[in-house]
Amino acid sequence: MAVQEGLAPGADETADGTGDTPGGTVHRLKPNAIGLLGVVFMAIATAAPITAMTGNVPFMVSAGNGIGAPASYLVAMVVLAIFAVGFTSMAKHITSTGAFYGFISYGLGRTAGLASGLLATFAYAVFEPALIGIFSTFATGTLKDQTGLDVPWWAFAILMLAINSVGTWFGVSVAEKLLIVLLATEVTILAAMAVSVALHGGGPDGFSLDPVNPVNAFKGTSAGLGLFFAFWSWVGFESTAMYGEESRNPKKIIPKATMISVLGVGVFYVFVSWMAITGTGESSAVKVATENPLGLFFNPTERYVGHWAVDVMQWLMITGSLACGMAFHNCASRYMYALGREGVLPSLQRTIGRTHPRHGSPHIAGIVQSVISAVLVGAFWIAGKDPYNGTYVLLAILGTMAILVVQAVCSFAVLAYFRKNHPESRHWFKTFTAPLVGGLAMLAVVVLLVSNMGAAAGSESGSLILKATPWIVALIAVGGVAYATYLKRRQPERYALLGRTVLEETKER
Repeated sequence: MAVQEGLAPGADETADGTGDTPGGTVHRLKPNAIGLLGVVFMAIATAAPITAMTGNVPFMVSAGNGIGAPASYLVAMVVLAIFAVGFTSMAKHITSTGAFYGFISYGLGRTAGLASGLLATFAYAVFEPALIGIFSTFATGTLKDQTGLDVPWWAFAILMLAINSVGTWFGVSVAEKLLIVLLATEVTILAAMAVSVALHGGGPDGFSLDPVNPVNAFKGTSAGLGLFFAFWSWVGFESTAMYGEESRNPKKIIPKATMISVLGVGVFYVFVSWMAITGTGESSAVKVATENPLGLFFNPTERYVGHWAVDVMQWLMITGSLACGMAFHNCASRYMYALGREGVLPSLQRTIGRTHPRHGSPHIAGIVQSVISAVLVGAFWIAGKDPYNGTYVLLAILGTMAILVVQAVCSFAVLAYFRKNHPESRHWFKTFTAPLVGGLAMLAVVVLLVSNMGAAAGSESGSLILKATPWIVALIAVGGVAYATYLKRRQPERYALLGRTVLEETKER
């Protein structure tokens, strides 16, 4: 069968290589478009280091585990690294643009896979408008502080929507180049502050190992809240798997990129948060974080690097949140594309399941995601919600709960998958202990989130959206199970494709 323009060899094959899917020819993403470095940067962009540090650490110090915040990152890094061991073991055998959707379908079955795929799609879809909220907040504040211009936040929201849409339209390689530049600058300025504090021998109270003592991660005003924010800071690292189809040699690149993202980001978080507290002074860190949250980073940056670095950091907080939002836009688009090309609904194969004939990008799915983001941001604006306390906080909590549930399910899917498949790859730690511990740990983090939602939401603790968050997540999961059950009984040919990679190059190995 001839390959159509914009499709690569094998693009018209189903998972078993026998021909077209029920909905017709299947399109694919552009192969070999991104290397190891690109996948790593795309994953780190979803973590948004400068946003995680300046946004989460002050709150962790003031209302969480105090000066033990860096220790929380250390604990989270270990737990996520254990989770990643099982995750990457499966990535060596399955390449799926739907990542969790595909992994869980192979491990626990198509019904669980579809429910998880819908949850993951939902999570990434709401993360983008959440980041639009914080991007707009940083942009309006910085522009007013440094230039005196008072630009409405919605103008920046429109700008970010446009940038994200264009980036997805032209393919992952374009987004990769932009994200590398943005991430390099934000990492550099944070590292400059941290290294300067270390070279000066610490801050006003000297140098201490107390902030990185794991015991202190479980102390403070609310250790649970601090630990939750630490895990929150990594959300999106697992997105490495969804770039497998577009990467070079995904069997090797995706596992490496995932572990680099977890461990690299973890070490960076621990060091930067530790030096921010040390540079401020351990005795005054909680007070500063409470009274002037950004002062926890701005003060040591100004003292040890210079005022110019504070000005630069403010601008990089804007670009960092932009990079994060762009990465989530790419994630959501690829999940929609993965669901669409397999014909979860017949019409989706002809719309969001298509790729651009020239760029090989999920361009229609990207447009749909932009519309979803615009509608959500507009709805919050009409409701009078603040772009930070309302849009960012509420949607971030909603998306985080959904993705944590999927991560937990994925760990158990790894257990089930290797119990039945690939005996040559079975290992007491990699395919049993690690996914078991990782899954239980992820469930514990979900409990932490539910227990601390009110505190995490701050001024929006009484919001109806916050109270409905667990129910929304449960409703989407139940809806996925119900629809998969319907397909199994009424349209078994479509059910057979759920979560199964449809291209020969990306089928199970």
